[in-house]
Amino acid sequence: MTTIFLTTTIPYVNAAPHLGFALEAVQADVLARHHRRRGDDVRLLTGTDDNSLKNVLAAEASGVPVRQLVDRNAAAFEALRTPLDLSFDDFLRTSADPRHPAGVERLWRDCAHDLYRSRYEGLYCVGCEHYVVDSCPEHPDPPQLIAEDNWFFRLSRYADPVRDAITSGRLRIEPAARRNEVLAFLDGGLRDLSVSRSTDRARGWGIPVPGDPDQVVYVWWDALGNYVSSLDYGTGGAAYERWWAGADRRVHLVGKGVLRFHAVYWPALLLSAGLPLPTEILVHDYLTVDGHKISKSSGVGVDPVALASRYGTDAVRWWLLREVPRVGDADFTEARLIARANGDLAGGVGNLVHRVTTLARRHGLTWPGAAGPGPSDAGGVGAGAPDPGASGAGGLGVGAAGPGGSVPDGVGDPAALLRACRDAPGLVDAALGLADFRRAVGAVWTIVEEANRYLEQTRPWELARAGVPVGGILAVLLDACRVLGAELAPFVPATAARVLESCAPVDGRLPAPRPVYPRLEP
Repeated sequence: MTTIFLTTTIPYVNAAPHLGFALEAVQADVLARHHRRRGDDVRLLTGTDDNSLKNVLAAEASGVPVRQLVDRNAAAFEALRTPLDLSFDDFLRTSADPRHPAGVERLWRDCAHDLYRSRYEGLYCVGCEHYVVDSCPEHPDPPQLIAEDNWFFRLSRYADPVRDAITSGRLRIEPAARRNEVLAFLDGGLRDLSVSRSTDRARGWGIPVPGDPDQVVYVWWDALGNYVSSLDYGTGGAAYERWWAGADRRVHLVGKGVLRFHAVYWPALLLSAGLPLPTEILVHDYLTVDGHKISKSSGVGVDPVALASRYGTDAVRWWLLREVPRVGDADFTEARLIARANGDLAGGVGNLVHRVTTLARRHGLTWPGAAGPGPSDAGGVGAGAPDPGASGAGGLGVGAAGPGGSVPDGVGDPAALLRACRDAPGLVDAALGLADFRRAVGAVWTIVEEANRYLEQTRPWELARAGVPVGGILAVLLDACRVLGAELAPFVPATAARVLESCAPVDGRLPAPRPVYPRLEP
């Protein structure tokens, strides 16, 4: 069994959540569900970055106390669990969770040999909470000119150790283009990093620097520390040993805009403190609307809660997983979401399962213990009912004829369908190992394509009218639907559950067919 600590970034709470963060939350949830199904020991962490100057300025602009704005918006992020069907194990708020200040303070003390006071003068982008050379490509507002005494971290010491971790594979960055981007940044040389801000400029909001109440800890040091503070690093709890020091995999999901912080600054801090590095950083690109990045700062946003309320959770999850490429931004419209849900979930998965289960009931496919007559066209039953939670091949119809008897000679060839069912688990494993969610759902979608092709090849409704036994054909198709439901489970859990319920015998017979997924209307 593999132990996996899996994290999202923690977003600023200067506004309510948007679809851009929903993308990362859903991707992390898919990985967590997938690995749990494969028998791994998984802990999924998410949370909110409350201690940002952006949050303070947003509260001032709204005319409300900072605490009120932060609490309200942080609650909205935590509440994404229900509309997005998220299965996170832990949710940490940096301004409210007692584990966090202790962890940040311990990390500061563990890096004390690399900290010193000095004066900084330069341009500061409030949007990304970072000093910049001139303008910031991520945020249109001009940076502020700042001059103040700060604490500095000797980042320049760690260019070679961080580069070695990446090139050796100890710290894997996917996709490769992002890995190369980080290496190019390292090749440009590293300057020491300002890691505190004056308490006055921070409006007194944030975690005080240990032993220096005139300074607060830089929000990125604060935020990155959540990955270990959530594990009771500050108090020496057992969770840190199990999920960080002793974990087989420490996996961060991040957006491309914060890659530098996670792939350079965070490893440098960990090396300074003598702590293990993350094993993987999986990077996604942006969602856009009309070509403009979705973000709270720009005001370009799509409300994921409203979308899920209007079209259903699985429609939102499916679009994020099926449409967003591994590399490159994806432009969102509601019309595309509706078209994808109708084409794939309603017209593809739903239509296939409804046709197969309707035919199976109509032609008397039964399992031992059924009340009433056995299969009217097959003359017998198979060895037993399938396990509806099974994943992969080897169930009712895959590799065996099942309760319907053999497949008639010369009537279609199930080989491609059987192969799609057998191969899907391994292909999903490989794709998700590269954070290629679109390729992963594509591997599952192949089952739908091959099942529909086999259904049209054999046309069992016509064979039955001609007196040809079709139980074996339907058994193969029914088992393919079960494999489909099992492999869909990490991606669209509710739809997958309905597929499996439709294909699971009750008292030896399939339940009455019901729609697996409704067609959406704009």
